[in-house]
Amino acid sequence: MDNYGESFRPAPTCINNCQTTRKMQTIQAPRASAILYNLLVSQRQAKLWLLPANICPIVPVTFLKAKTPFEFVDISPENFHMDLNQAEARMEKRDVGGLFYAHTYGDESTPEEFFARAKTLNPELLIVDDRCLCIPTFETNSSADLVLFSTGYAKVVELNSGGYALLREGVDYEPVPLKFDPVRHEELERSYKAAVQNRTRFDYRDADWLQTVSELSDWKIYRRMIEVGLEVSLLQRRMLNAIYASRLPAEIQLPPQYRTWRFNIRVMNKQEVMKEIFDSGLFASSHYASLAGIMSDGHAHHAEALAKEAVNLFNDHHFTAEMAERVCEIIVKMAKW
Repeated sequence: MDNYGESFRPAPTCINNCQTTRKMQTIQAPRASAILYNLLVSQRQAKLWLLPANICPIVPVTFLKAKTPFEFVDISPENFHMDLNQAEARMEKRDVGGLFYAHTYGDESTPEEFFARAKTLNPELLIVDDRCLCIPTFETNSSADLVLFSTGYAKVVELNSGGYALLREGVDYEPVPLKFDPVRHEELERSYKAAVQNRTRFDYRDADWLQTVSELSDWKIYRRMIEVGLEVSLLQRRMLNAIYASRLPAEIQLPPQYRTWRFNIRVMNKQEVMKEIFDSGLFASSHYASLAGIMSDGHAHHAEALAKEAVNLFNDHHFTAEMAERVCEIIVKMAKW
């Protein structure tokens, strides 16, 4: 998902002439995880962060690289996001340094009331609002300290690299130039994917896998690429989502707010359905597994239950209408619910 190279320049902390919303500045970097890493190491302290158990593995791996401790919180079975009651209970008992809130499957809803309560419990708490699977925007009313977006592989706008964020003024943030070796990045991906696939403990070994600096596109050009790409992306997604919604049993479909990133369904016989899809020369994905027990101790039962049943159907430029119709035929024939 990255453009690799050896000639780097530090990513700027704020884009020239960027618009600010609620005293927020725009940050640009080679990838979203570089922004997260810069934020973590800029705090110069290592207080515990809370992460949802169904987060993308690159997030806790970035915490490991930054030597910032974290714990996973299970998800709510009602909305598939971090269980806010669990998170609040932990914040009441422990000195938590940060909260990483992710929008599962690109659902846009944001728990602003919870963010306010969390800040009341601990005014020094940092909140990251991870919108990497959401529709990219350039202004926000989020009360989070950092609102994070990605234009990497398989995002709503896929430019194969790049990330940006809206950062609240006053939050410590300095770009950190790291050595980068694409081979180490590929090795890391294979390692954590194998751990997730086999449900085995992930053994992190630090290496030069994170690209924090590169030759970035001019911000105005990058923003325009996102705007143009978004228009094309949403047209494709609406077309394919209409096929899935009309041809698949309503009982297995997740609500419409979970269809922006991919069209998501839940079936009882997920492995059989996935095997038939791939055996037919098609593909689907299986995100996001619970990382509790893989990158931490314990279990996250609701995250594990969702991962056991969720199938993510492609609705982007990697799929055609004919492919979507064939996938529907397989699911209608095989799915159990």
